[in-house]
Amino acid sequence: MKSFGDLIYSREKVSGEAVSKVESHAPKIVAPDKVRANEVFEVRISVGPHPNTVEHSIRWIDVYLYEEGRKFNPIHVARITMEPGFVEPEIVLRMKLSRNGCLYVLAYCNQHGVWEVRKEIRVE
Repeated sequence: MKSFGDLIYSREKVSGEAVSKVESHAPKIVAPDKVRANEVFEVRISVGPHPNTVEHSIRWIDVYLYEEGRKFNPIHVARITMEPGFVEPEIVLRMKLSRNGCLYVLAYCNQHGVWEVRKEIRVE
């Protein structure tokens, strides 16, 4: 039996039919590469373009932070669940970091599984 991590799709480890789903299913993170310690910055996360129907939609987005120097990682930062037909898969978070880290974003499509992306952020 596979570990859960082996079931998650990403740009780096996608093959077969799933290759055609990368652009519409892998989350996109827009955030600065560098931030000042403990100053608020904006992180925009979106998925798509993607259908938004009961039959086929993004149902949730989870955000995790791997923080350098932390004994146990990751930190669960946010979760948004979405009702098909009402909410588009896009969120904006206002965050602050005290250490270098890496954001991991997971998005779940009820037809095409869980997709992951990550973005490193350096703290000055």
